Amino acid sequence: MTYDVIVAGGGPVGLACAISLARDGRKVCVVERSPLSVLADPPFDGREIALTHHASNWLKDAGAWAEIPAESICPMHTARIETGAVGSPPLLFDAPAEGPDALGHLVANHLIRRALYRVAARTPGVEIRAGEGIETARHDARSASVTLTDGTKLDADLLVAADGRFSKLRDAAGIGAIVHDFGRSILVCRMHHPEPHAHTALQWFDEGQTIALLPIAPDGRDGASSSLVLTLPDDEIARLKTLEPEAFNAEITKRTHGRVGPMTLESPRCSYPLKAVYAHRFHAARFALIGDAAVGMHPITAHGFNLGLKGQEVLARAIHDGPGDAGAPSVLSKFARTHRLATAPLFAATNAIATVYTRDEAPFLAARKLGLAVANRLLPFKSAVTSMLMDRR
Repeated sequence: MTYDVIVAGGGPVGLACAISLARDGRKVCVVERSPLSVLADPPFDGREIALTHHASNWLKDAGAWAEIPAESICPMHTARIETGAVGSPPLLFDAPAEGPDALGHLVANHLIRRALYRVAARTPGVEIRAGEGIETARHDARSASVTLTDGTKLDADLLVAADGRFSKLRDAAGIGAIVHDFGRSILVCRMHHPEPHAHTALQWFDEGQTIALLPIAPDGRDGASSSLVLTLPDDEIARLKTLEPEAFNAEITKRTHGRVGPMTLESPRCSYPLKAVYAHRFHAARFALIGDAAVGMHPITAHGFNLGLKGQEVLARAIHDGPGDAGAPSVLSKFARTHRLATAPLFAATNAIATVYTRDEAPFLAARKLGLAVANRLLPFKSAVTSMLMDRR
């Protein structure tokens, strides 16, 4: 029961990390509390992931892209940002004329999880222990180990926590985190509508609510489907989650001002508290944080999974370039330094934008309308944001 690395958490970033390390010749064990049936066929969770080109290229190289049904991959040609009343001038980001023809691709989170599980399950060097929780964890200068709920002890050179933004392993390691509670929840579900979405992702900062409509299926003769991401106070989200479908459809159509026609619910409704998390440190002795355990982003920039995927890449590269010991201090310091430089500015900027664009006091309303108008005229700014959204590196 000895490994190079133990990964705690079988979510998409944890599985990606195991694949990266095993392809580099490491022996990896993934410990996941969910049963194998859930790992092999995860349920719909409402989340649609806007994959950058860097992320989709990584998935292709790993063999996971081929495991996602082609009809479930929706290209995003335009990102449209609005504030205030319908009809206000939008801020538009289009795919560059010289190509590629999409800013990125939208794929359901549960399909990404399933694809990565399939790859991990057939990758030599990866062992998956599903249906097992971690009872205790120990890591010091010499080694790392965990004891599972069934009493089994696993030893490794490095323990990696990929157990979410409210990571128990991070807390147990004594690593604190900045937690930005926005005092809101989000409701996510799939809605059908008669008007085409034109492969456009809408982010609309309306007064009293924030709405995103993300294209998730090709436009057809009978309309299209979009993922609704609605941000409201917790009690409002709780009410909408249990509202009868017909009443829910009518309210969402009203909230979206009928801009894509009458909307019809076509999936379960899922909700999540809106909290952003940034760990004070990304490592301790023979211990590293990746994914949301390190950086849990506000979904406004749609970069959460993309950053998580990059984080595990940075860790795998640091281990590859290191002295051969996956948990060596030099390896973890290099990983933490690189990942912090890549994530800290984006985390701060995202939270600032989310705060300004979700406040409805008059000064904030005026500032965000002016901000969009000015940004729309700054071609270098738009080009820089487009490059960030696409991330083709």
